[in-house]
Amino acid sequence: MQAFMKTWVAACQSGGNARMVIPAGTFLTSQLTFTGPCKGRVVVEVLGTVKAHTDISGYPSPEWFNFEDIDGLEVSGSGTFDGQGPQVWALNDCKKNSDCQMLPTSLKFSHVTNGKLRGISSLNSMAFHIGINNCLNFEVLSVKITAPAESPNTDGVHISSSTNVAVTKSVIGTGDDCVSFGQGSFNVSITDIVCGPGHGISIGSLGKYEKEKDVSGITISNCTLKDTDNGVRIKTYQGSGPSKATHMVFENIKLINVKNPLIIDQLYCDRGCTKSPSKVAISDVQFKNIKGTSSTEDAVSIICSPSVPCANVELTDIDIQMVGNKPTISECTNAKVLFKGAQSPLTKCS
Repeated sequence: MQAFMKTWVAACQSGGNARMVIPAGTFLTSQLTFTGPCKGRVVVEVLGTVKAHTDISGYPSPEWFNFEDIDGLEVSGSGTFDGQGPQVWALNDCKKNSDCQMLPTSLKFSHVTNGKLRGISSLNSMAFHIGINNCLNFEVLSVKITAPAESPNTDGVHISSSTNVAVTKSVIGTGDDCVSFGQGSFNVSITDIVCGPGHGISIGSLGKYEKEKDVSGITISNCTLKDTDNGVRIKTYQGSGPSKATHMVFENIKLINVKNPLIIDQLYCDRGCTKSPSKVAISDVQFKNIKGTSSTEDAVSIICSPSVPCANVELTDIDIQMVGNKPTISECTNAKVLFKGAQSPLTKCS
């Protein structure tokens, strides 16, 4: 750990284009925090395998590799970050215990500007694989994320309070959302992703906390979802405070044996929610050219808030068949929806 930190300080303070190399081999570490500002651009090249210590006391906060306050950071290479999650997943009891200790995210980027994560693999994270928070101009490219379908809370890429983020050409299979969005996500594109297993690609959950920031300008396109528990979805907590989620596009999505392929859920609750309507106002949503097979009869579910009904929702060229060519069904409430092109299943809104 001291060698990592010593090398980082030297690279960060060197000026110009500096490079920190994690060489071939296997390295064991607990929490590491790499802070800026740096005097120039820094590339962290990962060639070996870095494994996380599984003694949770070595993580004062819920991050393993933590990059903060850096302008011009690239983490790249053919190496692997192994969170050794199977040894600690049993400790993940936060859905039952409000005083639980949060398990660490493998790679956390906070207040990083002009950042890039490219080529690396993330294996068996303890909690989230990659967290992008309060970042500006950040790209995730050609990464591979792997954890078992039953692994808890192992979101692939989670984005919150960040602007101008792109996640492209990556393969994500995990036990939770392949890609998820929290509050304050603005101008984000997710393209050419292969997702599965996992819980699909989710905007939300939104509205869990008071005074959340709005979400706007999300595009999810040219993605394939296979054997996932959900497809593409927007979810907000019932009983939430007021905020907005607007200008969201889901287009050119291929579904292969996906449960619950297309969802807007404004009654979401994982535990202890207030039994009142969500006040997250969803508007200007496009679902376009979404085709493939569902493993469940319910293919389209648009359940919006009676307090702030969904506005300006478009469904264009939807063709979802149940595995075995059985018919699928849909439900839609509290939403103003415009239908274009072919619709299977045929959806009617109340």
